Amino acid sequence: MNPSLQFLGGLENVTGSMHLVEACGKKVLLDCGLYQGKREESYEINRHFPFGVGSLDGMILSHAHIDHSGNIPNLIRSGFRKPVYATEATKDLCGHMLLDSGHIQEEDVRFVNKIHRERGLPPRTPLYTEKDAKDSLKYFFERPYEKSYPISEKILCTFYDAGHVLGSAITVLEIMTEAKPIRLAYAVDLGRASLPILRDPVIPERLDYLIIESTYGGRFHDDILEAKVQLKAIVEKVQQKRGKLIIPTFALERTQEVVYYLNELIREGALSPIPIYVDSPLASNLTEVFRSHPECWDESTQAMLKRGEDPFGAEGIEYIRDVEESKRLNERPGPMVILSASGMCESGRILHHLKNNIGDPKNTILVVGFMAKETLGRRIVEKEKSVKIFGESYGLRAEVSVMNAFSGHADQGELLDFIMKCGKTLKQIFIVHGEATQAIALQEVLKEHGISQTLIPSRGQKVKL
Repeated sequence: MNPSLQFLGGLENVTGSMHLVEACGKKVLLDCGLYQGKREESYEINRHFPFGVGSLDGMILSHAHIDHSGNIPNLIRSGFRKPVYATEATKDLCGHMLLDSGHIQEEDVRFVNKIHRERGLPPRTPLYTEKDAKDSLKYFFERPYEKSYPISEKILCTFYDAGHVLGSAITVLEIMTEAKPIRLAYAVDLGRASLPILRDPVIPERLDYLIIESTYGGRFHDDILEAKVQLKAIVEKVQQKRGKLIIPTFALERTQEVVYYLNELIREGALSPIPIYVDSPLASNLTEVFRSHPECWDESTQAMLKRGEDPFGAEGIEYIRDVEESKRLNERPGPMVILSASGMCESGRILHHLKNNIGDPKNTILVVGFMAKETLGRRIVEKEKSVKIFGESYGLRAEVSVMNAFSGHADQGELLDFIMKCGKTLKQIFIVHGEATQAIALQEVLKEHGISQTLIPSRGQKVKL
């Protein structure tokens, strides 16, 4: 029987990535991400897996972002008892991120059940608990970059650096069929060249099939070299207004990148002193993981290490863990910079900072990452006059600035360049992980460059390889 690939998540959106490879009598899951969107819909999608969990022979995790890893504890809670393969850095990051996600699941259910009790509705159980997340870590097995390892007797896997976040990997499966080996690459998510801290993405060769993301399939990023200039201007404007700069950040990667540039501006004397707070216990923990994996850093960041400089710390930058200290930030006058999770403004301490600061025109909300549909972050980007936080409406009077230069996702030009460099052996390209408009835009530009063997799959669609 020919190998097959079934698309189960991260389709026409950028959350809940999950795909199933069936080959040589084995079933291997690529990612097991948490779907994020409307509360009821998300709960049902995440709760039920569209396959027999016990039938899986293994799972491969591309990176630690929750939209790729966040449903692993539920998978194991549901009966999965096989290895989860990932890079060492991804495993270490998940040791913090999945436990944090489990805590959020429990807190979310407490909030929902309070409403259910008031309405006479039955209580809900969490998708998984912090303990479930901790238990899931014992199924993680770390594997290095660019060394093949067996998933089974006839399926080999090799990780290549994706340059997206610390430990992120492009997965290449080599499937030994009777005719000849089939090489399938999974490049979701794909990073960008020349970003700070991390090495550039590696381009795998001799591919037959490619699964590629399309988060920015129809867009182009600002030059990363302009990011520091733009950031400096925004901070200086907030200083002049004596306001607060609120930056919703992904705890993994985006926080470290923004801190890296703030760090440089302070050290160079380009930015006058301003208190900078990283208000996220998770981001603080993940920054320590960054410090423990310098083997993933690029040459310039390695050089900083050799000079005895800390890429993630400087005078004026304070990492906050204590919740009472976090609350006191609301009482302190500006100017100041607050970086807080989560990146799409759906949970975490960022909600409290937005609630307390979104109505003051002296303040600025700086968006430095992609905001999915149906999230508070997207509503802020679209500058809705009023947004709901914790069920209450708040007028959006703070200034909203958006910087795309920090994005860790390849844009249209970078995706096209990656695909072209993968070579002419590609038989088909599967376009996933992007809103429909972005996937179609990438498909069209590929067609303009003579690449017509593309497919934008629908949820549940299965194709033969």
